Amino acid sequence: MSITQEAELRGMEQVSEAVGKTLNLMRQYVQPGMTTKELDEYGGAILKEFGAKSAPYETYGFPGYTCISVNKEAAHGIPSTTKVLQEGDLINIDVSAELAGFWSDNGGSFVLGKDIHHHQPLVDASREILEKAISTIKGGVKIADIGFLIESEAKKRGYKVIKNLAGHGVGKSLHEKPDDILNYRVKSNKERFRKNTTVAVETFIATKSTYADTLSDGWTLVGDKGGFVTQHEHTILITDGFPEILTRSNGIWE
Repeated sequence: MSITQEAELRGMEQVSEAVGKTLNLMRQYVQPGMTTKELDEYGGAILKEFGAKSAPYETYGFPGYTCISVNKEAAHGIPSTTKVLQEGDLINIDVSAELAGFWSDNGGSFVLGKDIHHHQPLVDASREILEKAISTIKGGVKIADIGFLIESEAKKRGYKVIKNLAGHGVGKSLHEKPDDILNYRVKSNKERFRKNTTVAVETFIATKSTYADTLSDGWTLVGDKGGFVTQHEHTILITDGFPEILTRSNGIWE
């Protein structure tokens, strides 16, 4: 969305604080032996304390307050009472919500406890590439150039990117234009980032796959060639210089 008045900026800051803090607290709360449903209920309670409503639940009827993907699940994992988290699991939590008519989105992957399966390098790649990409975004920069940066940085580390998942505009709804902030360059895309707009930028870094397929549950995404996928996401306000990180309270870069 375009920010045209102070009240809109305050609204985006408030909802971004809610989703960022929720993600941060969920990451601190999770432990081996916990079910993803228990973790989701905890996140839902935090959103409620902020007065925020789960975006996937409200918008799409998603069966959970947050998306919690584990190990080979790439995104949109459904919270479950039967999915018990284990030491060394690769976990992704994606939290998005609506508050007072404004929407924000953020996410992050991490290893639960000790990195016994050696997922940390993939996690680090996703987080660090997102940081580099966001530091490059300002008004007038081509969206395609950010996609090129993300894919190039992934390749340098021996990884791939998921090509059918993308960042997007956010603000007055969960998904707005531009809806094609991809992790690779589409040369025909001449669109540029615009100053004073809010977007959700996210990385999808993979070990083997380049596309995400939907499982029979209608929600959960997995890589088309197997392997693992990590994601990190911030909602930002684009400026003439370094963007304002609206979801910085999630602590994914700390």
